[in-house]
Amino acid sequence: MRAFFPVLFSLFIVSSCNEYQKVLKNDDTKAKYDLAEKYYDAGDYKRAKRLFEQIAPKYVGKPQGERVAFFFADSYFKTDDFYLAGYQFERFVKSYPKSDKIQEASFLGAKSYYELSPRYSLDQTDTDKALSKLQVFINSYPESEYFDEANQMAQELTTKKEKKQIEIAKQFAKLGEFNYPILISAMTALDNFISENPGSIYREEAFFYKLKAATDLALNSTENKKKERLEEAISAYNVLKKSYPETTFAKDADRLFETLQREMQQYSK
Repeated sequence: MRAFFPVLFSLFIVSSCNEYQKVLKNDDTKAKYDLAEKYYDAGDYKRAKRLFEQIAPKYVGKPQGERVAFFFADSYFKTDDFYLAGYQFERFVKSYPKSDKIQEASFLGAKSYYELSPRYSLDQTDTDKALSKLQVFINSYPESEYFDEANQMAQELTTKKEKKQIEIAKQFAKLGEFNYPILISAMTALDNFISENPGSIYREEAFFYKLKAATDLALNSTENKKKERLEEAISAYNVLKKSYPETTFAKDADRLFETLQREMQQYSK
């Protein structure tokens, strides 16, 4: 009896494959529509997607067109084909602005680009597009069941962009240890980061690296600029300590401050 079930299951799979291939190759649009929905409902999105792909153009402007377009886009999403999912959801939103599925389609379109967002060190074009789509959704549907998840994704992507920005500024600061004019670019980048990202989790780090870059610049300045730059570095230290009295960079910051104070002594004599 046990041997019977594997055989029965194998026959079912073969039968299903035969049906799929038969319908896929014929010109019966209704048969493809019915089978596509059957596969979609069963969670077989790969087969459903291929069938929807064939019939979607034929249902444009027809009553079933909205249903087909949403399932088609969602089949791409469910199979992790996020580029095409994002594109198809965009088309759905433009084609059916009054659809009952408009919120879900807008959210899933934005989420498709969220899924495409790469690690922070790479090009962030898809991150920017995802943020734009998420912001439109958040502004348009504040009562949506997807609102909290959209906000969470937007915050994650914002943090990723901040990470890229702070790492670039830090890289400038490190390069400046051997090429001091670059330190000025590093300080400008860090100042921009601080002013543009007041709520960033990397803000404290930006203040510290501003202090470090300012200290390196001061210590290696020509005599006619040294006093002014030492004062600027001390100011950067004071800003860090005022903004973050319990800063995690306290040990290194205090060491830099002591160096700055020693250098300033020559100007107080």
